[in-house]
Amino acid sequence: MSKFLQKSLTAAAVVAALGTAGGAFAQELKTEKDKVSYMVGMDVGKGLSSIKDEIDMAVVIQALQASVKGDKTALTQEEALKIRQDFMTKLQAKRAAEEKAKAETNKKAGDEFLAKNKAKKGVTTTASGLQYEVVKAGTGPKPKDTDTVQVHYTGTLLDGTKFDSSVDRGEPATFPLKGVIPGWTEGLQLMPVGSKYKFYIPSNLAYGENGPGPIGPNAVLTFEVELLKIVPPAPAEPAAQPAAKAGDKK
Repeated sequence: MSKFLQKSLTAAAVVAALGTAGGAFAQELKTEKDKVSYMVGMDVGKGLSSIKDEIDMAVVIQALQASVKGDKTALTQEEALKIRQDFMTKLQAKRAAEEKAKAETNKKAGDEFLAKNKAKKGVTTTASGLQYEVVKAGTGPKPKDTDTVQVHYTGTLLDGTKFDSSVDRGEPATFPLKGVIPGWTEGLQLMPVGSKYKFYIPSNLAYGENGPGPIGPNAVLTFEVELLKIVPPAPAEPAAQPAAKAGDKK
């Protein structure tokens, strides 16, 4: 049996032991050393989760054991650096291709949705491509783009996934209209205070190709927004008075 195979089998045995005892061990973190050790394992696991399909955990543990013990490793530092650089280049290219494919898929799905949705009864499309429908008509004033507003909202993707909601948080959001995505800046100015509208925002009026978190590139977003109030500007600070000088008349 080769040394490599022996080491691999040893590492595999460690993985098997971890798989068998991991659930039970979580209940036995009694000492500080236990807790710190488990914390380190959690951190390592989180760091590896994004590339779990690119690695062999048995070999990872083999290298981890050798490095911790100070044993001779199968790769030199120079070799490891070269492999790391090549792997990162490959990984970046793979993720860029995946993002491009996702952007194209989202763009096609968004265009098809908006084309159908604009014909839906009650939906209005503005010159920019923003679509909206009135859920509840308010009677208050409409904000200007220089105003700050307070709203309740829920945002969803086309598949119904909810990605943000002030309603769920139980606290309305307050923001200047010039500080949000263009679809909101335009849409909120159409709403009298007290209104509730539903917005269908094309990706170019939202986050474009740089959708954060679960939103994704070229995603069309749906928001249900209730305009609670226009926030009055804060009163101007009084001008500072010059400090009194010795000899000044009181």
